[in-house]
Amino acid sequence: MRSCSSRRTFIGAAALCALSARAAKGDAQKKMRLGVVASFNGDPRPMLDRVQNLGFTNCFIGCGAVDLEQAPVLKEALERYQIEGTALETLGPGQMIWDLVSGPKTIGLVPPQTRTARVEHLLRGSQFALKAGLPYLQTHCGFIPEVPDDPLYEGTVAAIRTIAARCRENGQMFLMETGQETPVTVLRMIQDVGLDSIGVGLDTANLILYGKGNPLDALDVLGKYVRSVHAKDGLYPTDPRHLGREVPIGEGRVDFPRIIQSLRGLGYSGAISIEREIAGTRQAEDIQKSKKYLESILSQ
Repeated sequence: MRSCSSRRTFIGAAALCALSARAAKGDAQKKMRLGVVASFNGDPRPMLDRVQNLGFTNCFIGCGAVDLEQAPVLKEALERYQIEGTALETLGPGQMIWDLVSGPKTIGLVPPQTRTARVEHLLRGSQFALKAGLPYLQTHCGFIPEVPDDPLYEGTVAAIRTIAARCRENGQMFLMETGQETPVTVLRMIQDVGLDSIGVGLDTANLILYGKGNPLDALDVLGKYVRSVHAKDGLYPTDPRHLGREVPIGEGRVDFPRIIQSLRGLGYSGAISIEREIAGTRQAEDIQKSKKYLESILSQ
């Protein structure tokens, strides 16, 4: 058993090193580029049609169910549309309540009653991402305890380590999306997991919406671990039971010129994926306006 485990670890490390080398080579030839957050359920073509119609050549992909048979279908569709899939995000089973009261008991990998099922779901997500050719698996890990001797903390560390280890075997990275935790807590988790296959998906608005910090300041703490960015804007909570309000980019508290300047200083050359969490025609209009606004910043 030990020899098999060692061989698997070696293969995973080699795959991760190869992926990192390819990514570094590719990133050296790239600049930060705008994409969009998009999701699919079954047939990926409607999602990719929308991405193209919005004028993007890359997208951050969200999905609910993880059907491994659909992974090659997604990969083929991405190649046919000539759209880069930059990451996969999935959450797992069970109710999640996106507020400041019930959220700690329902979101992510912290609640013990849903942890096992969600870990298994994310392990399948890693296999899906492998078959679809996506380099990152991202999720909300939940309201990770601020105090490391909290009874829920060690179980959460073990869960995240299990997922990050599978991603390492598959030549991927597992990304913790910012939001429910303070940046220092995310940093502690990365260090306690202790693997080189764990990083950060920076959601610029979520830190504000949850009242956990400012995304610009978060880069001082987490900057070297950032592997994906969601461009989203919002206002701080004024009701301690509910999240702050998401607003169109440029109308909230996110300082995008300074965020982009800081990302450049950190050498970030990945995608910046625009996200607008509303439905209907207004969503597309806001995304188009955000695209123009961010393009003007990136061109400077």
